[in-house]
Amino acid sequence: MSLSLPSCPANPAALPFGREFPWLAPLAGYSDLPFRLLCREYGAAVCVTEMVSAKGLAYQSPGTNELLQTLPEDQPLVVQLFGAEPVFLGRAVTLLREAGFGWFDLNMGCSVPKVLRQGAGAAMLDHVDNALAVARAMLAAAGPGRVGFKLRLGLDAARPVLPDLALRLEDAGAGWLTLHPRTARQGFGGTADWEALARLVPRLSIPLLASGDLFSAADGLACLERTGVAGLMYARGALHNPAVFADHAALCRGCVPKPQDAVGLKAMILRHIALARRHCPGRAALWKMRSVVPRYVRALPGARALRQELCRCEDWEAVAAALDKFLDGCDSGTAQSHLF
Repeated sequence: MSLSLPSCPANPAALPFGREFPWLAPLAGYSDLPFRLLCREYGAAVCVTEMVSAKGLAYQSPGTNELLQTLPEDQPLVVQLFGAEPVFLGRAVTLLREAGFGWFDLNMGCSVPKVLRQGAGAAMLDHVDNALAVARAMLAAAGPGRVGFKLRLGLDAARPVLPDLALRLEDAGAGWLTLHPRTARQGFGGTADWEALARLVPRLSIPLLASGDLFSAADGLACLERTGVAGLMYARGALHNPAVFADHAALCRGCVPKPQDAVGLKAMILRHIALARRHCPGRAALWKMRSVVPRYVRALPGARALRQELCRCEDWEAVAAALDKFLDGCDSGTAQSHLF
């Protein structure tokens, strides 16, 4: 049975790595096409899709195609896959290559229980031989250097997998690695161990990207300087402020980032709404933005009341009225002192 997948515009021959090329991390439920386009407008050099199930792709599960929607301006794009069976991961990459996608990532870091129960995500760190079999299947289908691997330190502190797994993935043909330096058991608790990144960098000849505790551009530059990594992915930092990429570029130039004010905040929200309305089917854009907007204003007084009001909005006119009322009450001084 042939599968019907969205087609991908021509991918670049190489991905950009370096301190001046920050990536948008894969964010399940959030890094859809509108959000990726928004982040690119602020300066994201590469974007990674939400996690796509290799089995779901093979069996054409509902929603899989939506995760893969893309456009020429959404390049370069990396597709993140998850699963634990070599045959399905190899088949998924083959199908995606036929549709024009050129860059892939395997999630070996997700600690969500429903992913772990499938033996996927961070559970793969406890089965290294199988993880390597999956990696080889993906690389055979994609070609050397076209697959990256997202790692954590291990399932828990008693079962570390680095640097051994990283070195074996490099030997298998990995193009890059991304390390979130926490164990799976930590989730997002505690503090990311940036020293683990610094220890791994000199052991590798392929790029290592950092993820974890990059809440602002200042965090990103500090991580680059302390660890020597080849680049980084903004996750929660971008989730709460897509302008983190513009701030990152300013810091790389030696400039002070422009403070976020009510005018800039409103422009960002309205642009995200416009992209969502253009690219999300039906009323999905409205439901999505009712949950997205509160993230952007979470540090401002009255954010909780705005969230409650947005949940009652049934059309765009009501959303616009709620936003105007909220943001008009935030003078630029208030916004600068409370935002992000």
